[in-house]
Amino acid sequence: MSHPTPARPPETAPAPADPGTDEGCRRRQPRTARGIAVGTTAASALLLPAALLLPNRLDLLTPTAFLRLPVEGIVLAAVLLALPGRARRVTAVAAGASVGLLTLVKCLDMGFYSVLERPFDLVLDWVLLDDAADYVRESFGRTSELLAISGAVLLAATVPAVTALALLRVAERMARRRPQAVRTALVLAVAWVTCATFGLRAGGAPVASSLDAQLVDDRVRAVRAGLADARVFAAEAAVDAFGNTPPDRLLTGLRGKDVLFTFVESYGRTAIEDPAMARQVGAVLKEGTATLRAAGFEARSGWLRSPVLGAGSWMCHATLLSGLWIDNQQRYRDLVSGDRTTLNEYFRRTGAWRTVGVVPGVRRAWPEARFFGLDRAYDATHLGYRGPYFSWTPVPDQFTLEAFDRLEYGKPNRRPMMAEIILASSHQPWAPLPRMIDWTDLGDGSVFGPMRKAGKDPAEVWKDPESVRTEYRVSIEYSLRSLFGFMGRHARRDTILVFLGDHQPRPEVVAGSPRRDVPVTIVAHDPAVLDRVAGWDWTPGLKPAADAPIWAMDKFRDRFLTAFGPRDPSAAQASRKPTVRRTNHSGSSSQG
Repeated sequence: MSHPTPARPPETAPAPADPGTDEGCRRRQPRTARGIAVGTTAASALLLPAALLLPNRLDLLTPTAFLRLPVEGIVLAAVLLALPGRARRVTAVAAGASVGLLTLVKCLDMGFYSVLERPFDLVLDWVLLDDAADYVRESFGRTSELLAISGAVLLAATVPAVTALALLRVAERMARRRPQAVRTALVLAVAWVTCATFGLRAGGAPVASSLDAQLVDDRVRAVRAGLADARVFAAEAAVDAFGNTPPDRLLTGLRGKDVLFTFVESYGRTAIEDPAMARQVGAVLKEGTATLRAAGFEARSGWLRSPVLGAGSWMCHATLLSGLWIDNQQRYRDLVSGDRTTLNEYFRRTGAWRTVGVVPGVRRAWPEARFFGLDRAYDATHLGYRGPYFSWTPVPDQFTLEAFDRLEYGKPNRRPMMAEIILASSHQPWAPLPRMIDWTDLGDGSVFGPMRKAGKDPAEVWKDPESVRTEYRVSIEYSLRSLFGFMGRHARRDTILVFLGDHQPRPEVVAGSPRRDVPVTIVAHDPAVLDRVAGWDWTPGLKPAADAPIWAMDKFRDRFLTAFGPRDPSAAQASRKPTVRRTNHSGSSSQG
């Protein structure tokens, strides 16, 4: 007799695990891992197009800049889908790191466009990064410099690594879902071609983007041009129209006179013509005209086109004095390591002038003084200044000029002098700023201490573009008043002053203007001096007319030497026979 099978108890659903138990943690882990994986993949898929579409100028950094299709991303996807496992992974890492490096170049471009209105030069501009660090330290303090350097190093190390890992992640996910990835790539390729064909645009930019491909092409061309520029510059520097001129035929129209070449930092066309500045700066120029005329001086003014914008003053000084176009650091280095004769050296070569440089912005050894033909150079440490720095500016202009008189200009029984003087108080960041005081109260400069403490914080000023423009204008007014005050106080009948701006200020100040013009003025007591430049068609007074002639800055040297050279046409023609220096294979120069 068989026994009945006992009935099974009804099945019940397992009780949910307590989240706090080990079993609950084990059930949560797969969901958490999947969430992290999905989030990482999504972040990588967003990061890469964003890096490819990132513009290289701050003014183009808008939301619409990222509403485009990067052809580089579509091509990368196609290549990665066509490669097998190991080759795909190696290619993904290499291409991802390249995207990161290109992103860093774009960030450098943003900085250079913001200051110099040009992109970063991969061949010539690395040395300027050290100058940028010095500027941050002097303007905002050592802590800001360390933070800026640390941030730059961190970005340089992190960005290529992150983009490489991101592309590797996306490549692996595409390989696992190859059919879907292939269809997506085809759809994006068709969309890109369609947008390119019909010229569709988003926010003024083409939807079908090839930004990075164009950027790479531009950089390759720029590198080639930079490498070739050394040969071009050497050929230009080898020709000197005054190289064969006998010393006794040089600058004959200025014998017995003191000639002061004064550069006013960032004194550009904007300071004179921008409606927000023209009235105040014009008033200072009007006051200066009255001061000079009361002492018997007259002036003529024109425009020079500077080789740079925003920064790079030393290149402008070198351009004017050498008669060569110096628009990058490599040209400057080649110039000062060569044997080009500068305007200073031509004065010195005559034996009729003592040549002096007053360079308060220099705070370290300056071997270039010898190249520029200076008998004596006074940097920031040799002017007797014991007051505070005003951000980047080591010595206020008023003190600089008074020190020049004390150390050189005011000495009795001296030889005539040719001086190169740099006024640096109008150097960015234009805060805090000194103000004019009684000349007899300057002392050793300690009087500027309370003025520095009460001045504006540059970090606060730079939060507002209009505040930056205002402080720039005030700095130009101070520099000009210092110069005119010096002339009214110390100038003599045999003094000739040539003063000019070196370059236009930063793009924030010029309000997008592409002009690189700077004012240049010659001031003299002797009417015969101004008669020599009558053919220049410059404007009478300290303010050049809007339609006054505009010369490239490198043309000034030869025109100046011509105007003040022999009046005998045959002698002048003979003296202008070019000198050509030929370089032999060992690198030494011979004259022929």
